[in-house]
Amino acid sequence: MRDIIVTLMVFGTIPFILRNPWYGVLAWSWLSYQNPHKLAWGFANNMPFAQIVAIVLLLSLLIHKDQRQLPKNGLVIVWALFFLWLIICALVGLEPQYATETIEKVLKIQLIVFVTMLLMRDFEKVNQLIWMIVFCIGFFSVKGGIFTVFTGGGYHVFGPPGSEIEENNALAVAILMIVPLMVYMYRFPPQAWVKKIMPLSIFFSLAAVLGSQSRGALIAIAAVGGFYWWKSQTKLVTGFIILIMAFFGYQFMPQSWHERMATISEYKEDSSAMERITAWQFTIAVANDRFTGGGFNSSTLKQYMKYGIETVKEKAFVAHSIYFGVLGDGGWPGLLLFLLVILGMWRQLTMIIRLTKDDPDRADYNLLARMLQVSIVAFLAGGAFLSLQYFDLAWGIMAITIGLTQLVKGIYPRKTKGKVAASSRPGVKVPTKA
Repeated sequence: MRDIIVTLMVFGTIPFILRNPWYGVLAWSWLSYQNPHKLAWGFANNMPFAQIVAIVLLLSLLIHKDQRQLPKNGLVIVWALFFLWLIICALVGLEPQYATETIEKVLKIQLIVFVTMLLMRDFEKVNQLIWMIVFCIGFFSVKGGIFTVFTGGGYHVFGPPGSEIEENNALAVAILMIVPLMVYMYRFPPQAWVKKIMPLSIFFSLAAVLGSQSRGALIAIAAVGGFYWWKSQTKLVTGFIILIMAFFGYQFMPQSWHERMATISEYKEDSSAMERITAWQFTIAVANDRFTGGGFNSSTLKQYMKYGIETVKEKAFVAHSIYFGVLGDGGWPGLLLFLLVILGMWRQLTMIIRLTKDDPDRADYNLLARMLQVSIVAFLAGGAFLSLQYFDLAWGIMAITIGLTQLVKGIYPRKTKGKVAASSRPGVKVPTKA
């Protein structure tokens, strides 16, 4: 039954995508972030739904030529240079025969990011993409949080099967990236009922982060909490709430969780931590030796031996870090371009916050920019211990940042004809503080 429902839903989007290519971006985001077909157990489980939607989306773009407009934004150029450099590095890499699969995955994701930037030309589309992201990942975060609460936190919480965030550690970072967007949706809800359910959604999502039993997530949640408090305009209240939540969360979790978190300070005795450090040593050695780095999937035992890297169990390990992962894939130039993309996002969001400060008509822009910065902090902190450098959500946030920048500069209109912007909907109050 699930197979039939998912199949009908996917093919049911095709007429809408052909009519408006933006629906293709939303449909692809749904399939990418939630992987609904992997929740089925029959024929739909292995159907290439994302590819089908992507093909229809590209066809729709050919039909609707008037809707194609790439933003004139310097960040777009840095983004393009970064991925062009990565592809070049992969083609001349240490193990090019193993790079094909990763090249295809990266190109597919970035193609949709490119299309998103082409089409996201008003604030309604920005909001729609945010709602879709929160719905898809929030489904698993809320479900995982409820599971954590009712089982006493004794089991790991996992994400969408077959996705980039299926593993508990990756899911925890993704949740921390969408919780700030949940805060934004609470302040500027698309419907009144969304405002009512969002506090519970945030609570259960944070519970799911603890329920992931991820040590990296504990570090990331501390970074996110600290930065959120710093960006808050009501620091006394925010700080009190964060401390109360931290205290009760700490007390609630079982002894097994406390024992696992305690190993953070004993990393030398933890095989997983030492494997990461060994992988980081390898990426540094490769980057120092080769201007183009090792290319995708260059972490093999053969290459470890070539660079004199001693490894336990005679096994090679991936970097498990967005920074060292990019360093290994693209060398020092690749890491520099990656950091320039992050810096570009941060500077544009800071500019948005400055231009919209104390402007009640653009309070939603201001809050969204501040929450996007919190999401970036979650990515930077949690990603330090995970291979999420090409994760869809991080690059989706970049596209949203660029779209928001164009809106604030007046290049894009706040709303299109016949559509009502979030802050002008009847019954939706526009707050000035967060």
